[in-house]
Amino acid sequence: MSIDLDSIDRAILKTLQQNGRIRNNELAERVGLSPPPCLRRVRLLEEAGVIERYVALVDPAKVGMGLALSARVWLTGQDNETFDTFVEAIRRLPQIVECHLVAGDCDFLLKVVAKDLEAYRRFQIEELASIEGVRGIKAAVLMQRIKRSHEIPV
Repeated sequence: MSIDLDSIDRAILKTLQQNGRIRNNELAERVGLSPPPCLRRVRLLEEAGVIERYVALVDPAKVGMGLALSARVWLTGQDNETFDTFVEAIRRLPQIVECHLVAGDCDFLLKVVAKDLEAYRRFQIEELASIEGVRGIKAAVLMQRIKRSHEIPV
């Protein structure tokens, strides 16, 4: 459910998406407020769940996880137990950095990171394919990142 945001809220969100470590004084100056009302607005956005959390974006290649793959997963059934078993298992696997339930050709679309192709092969066989209820997996190597953004247009 969306909430009503005014132009100042939108400016705060846009600025924080570009730099989550910006000091409140600088943020307030950029959005045209004094620091106390700016901080209040940020806190309200956090409490409303508009701002979920603050994170550091890590370059996967620089931490030895330079291979990215997209994996389509098919389950053996659409029942709650199969779904819940799969979702629980996926949440425990740090190599899976995104997981989406999809409508269409497959059941889930995953983004997976690995050191190299051999590491992914082992992960697929030993971890992903061994999850109860997984019927099939088709992976595609992501060759070049053209765009990476976590900024939501506000």
